[in-house]
Amino acid sequence: MDKSINFAQQVIQWFQQHGRQDLLWQHDPTPYRVWVSEIMLQQTQVNTVLPYFSRFVKRFPDVGTLAAADIDVVLHYWTGLGYYARGRNLHRAAKMIVQNYDGRFPTNFDTLLSLPGIGRSTAGAILALACNQRHPILDGNVKRVLTRFHAVRGWTGETKVEQHLWTLAERYTPHKNVAQYTQAIMDLGAMICTRRNPRCDECPVSLECAARKQASQHNFPSPKPRKTLPVRTTVFAILENEQGAILLEQRAPSGVWGGLWGFPECTPQDDIRVWINNRLGFSVDAIQYKSLIRHTFSHFHLDIIPVHVCVNSTRNIVHDSNRYCWYTPRENQLLGMAAPVKKLLKEITCLSAETLYG
Repeated sequence: MDKSINFAQQVIQWFQQHGRQDLLWQHDPTPYRVWVSEIMLQQTQVNTVLPYFSRFVKRFPDVGTLAAADIDVVLHYWTGLGYYARGRNLHRAAKMIVQNYDGRFPTNFDTLLSLPGIGRSTAGAILALACNQRHPILDGNVKRVLTRFHAVRGWTGETKVEQHLWTLAERYTPHKNVAQYTQAIMDLGAMICTRRNPRCDECPVSLECAARKQASQHNFPSPKPRKTLPVRTTVFAILENEQGAILLEQRAPSGVWGGLWGFPECTPQDDIRVWINNRLGFSVDAIQYKSLIRHTFSHFHLDIIPVHVCVNSTRNIVHDSNRYCWYTPRENQLLGMAAPVKKLLKEITCLSAETLYG
């Protein structure tokens, strides 16, 4: 039997007995639902995604509802998932689908590739899982399986290595049962061929695995070349008025946490009283410095110095009010926020007025 056919059959047979077949997006796997799940699953584990997916599709059950929603509401339902460009791209793509395709989710590969946030592997996964179209995929789990099975050396992010893996992915993708195989190869990487402590004794293709034959499973895939991440520092100015409302500022659409709501920021070198007065138009009643928080992105560490500032809003009017809002947790305002902002808001608003104002 052809090795590629045998590989696909063994993986599918394993999946039929041991794979994940009751995930939320596997029920009524429309292209829209599969699309949302695939975007959420980028760089995020299944268990983390499950509650977010459930809430998201309940609030936005179809592409038309998503396109019509305010971006702040969309990002509110994304808050905590990270990599917020994914949420913004979902919203942009939904608008394009409504405007250009009469609200019908495209089932053409090249059309999907033209939408923001959808690359080759994501487009292939959507069409394979929702439409049973034959397209190879190459997410992190699949890369790990193929890299070990063929003992492919080199970091998988290198162009030459990635091109080789695409060739292998194309070879093994069957012409029948594409949806099953696509979910199966992802599950195999997530459940068996794991990054650490792979369960090779349970792997359906272990007898032909080159890395296992060499007893070198842990050497594959080759790690990304390490580099020291730079450290940036910022000050979160957490302004609270006497009613317990917190001043939030909407960030620019692009860049870190683009489009999300957060605290006004200054540098550690700024005199925060002067900066707040000059930039925001408030005089300061009291200041409390809180413990430093380190938030790590893929390309740098961000050291956050939170400063809790009490102001009297009756004596001041915030400048450029379109970019700012007073946030009151009990009013359940639907705003997208980064995880550190949400965490600090929870901590701050648990404090009593007596603690804040004495």
